[in-house]
Amino acid sequence: MVELGRTIPAGDLFELDSTSSIPVWLQLKNRFIYLITAGFYLPGDQLPTVRGLAAEVEVNYNTVSKVYQSLEEDGYIVSKRRQGAFVADVSGKPGVEAAVTAEIITAEYLQRCAELGMTLEDIDAQFTASLVAAKAKRDRSARSEGAGHRTQGAKRGRVVVFPVTADGSDERATGNGA
Repeated sequence: MVELGRTIPAGDLFELDSTSSIPVWLQLKNRFIYLITAGFYLPGDQLPTVRGLAAEVEVNYNTVSKVYQSLEEDGYIVSKRRQGAFVADVSGKPGVEAAVTAEIITAEYLQRCAELGMTLEDIDAQFTASLVAAKAKRDRSARSEGAGHRTQGAKRGRVVVFPVTADGSDERATGNGA
């Protein structure tokens, strides 16, 4: 598959978790829906062949075939005999823009947090803290713009103070770019 002159292997686009309670075919279908609704695949784009995708992501041919049939039944793709499967125009499909994409992203978020060893309570606390911070930022921005204190294009920074441990070092996360 090609995007802006570079090849992206299907294995990189479709990371499947065989240990997940979500069936592999549904993981693959959800990923396709996300890639279509998020704009990675555009209307008219040709999808990988069933055999090619099955080989690249190392799943059974029948599994990929089931995904493509389901996507076609749901109106996300159109199969053309002897030509392949192509992305349908889903821009007018009710709920596609936000609701479906948000549901898929949320499911992936929960799964990835669980893979990090987080409990549902940990995930809830993390998400709630992020949501509270985002709302506070929005409210501060609205107050600043309403009061005229901010000039066009001006940006405000945020200072983060890391707690100091007993040995005198700070508690910043290290590794993996954190």
